[in-house]
Amino acid sequence: MHIIIHTDGGSRGNPGPAASAFIVHSFKNEVLHEESKYLGVTTNNIAEYSALRMAMDWVKNSYQELEISKIEILMDSELVVKQMRGEYKIKDVNLQAIAQDIKRIQLELQLDVSFIHVRRAENAHADLLVNECLDAQKKF
Repeated sequence: MHIIIHTDGGSRGNPGPAASAFIVHSFKNEVLHEESKYLGVTTNNIAEYSALRMAMDWVKNSYQELEISKIEILMDSELVVKQMRGEYKIKDVNLQAIAQDIKRIQLELQLDVSFIHVRRAENAHADLLVNECLDAQKKF
């Protein structure tokens, strides 16, 4: 199965209260899963990478059942997309660790994964989930 995953992460302040979210669609645009998570106080980049790791953890737990073979991951973070493609180096050790986890899952499952940069408007559902998660904390 070919799936499409939209991921997003955000913080209110940098660092600040942060959340991550992802949505999984079939190639026929059916929503298969969506999830968000409050992260506490952290940076925007950690939130973006955490969303990607959450999505890959979901893939790891679902790939056999759904027979996933190809994944397109769409993100509005050009930096993360270019880092995951190997176009930019990842200098932060915390981000390196998350990226290594993501790549390990990709290799372990032998998945064809593409990282694609999209405009923020094309990632509106994931962005909405992030903001709903942050709003639910009622701490701001």
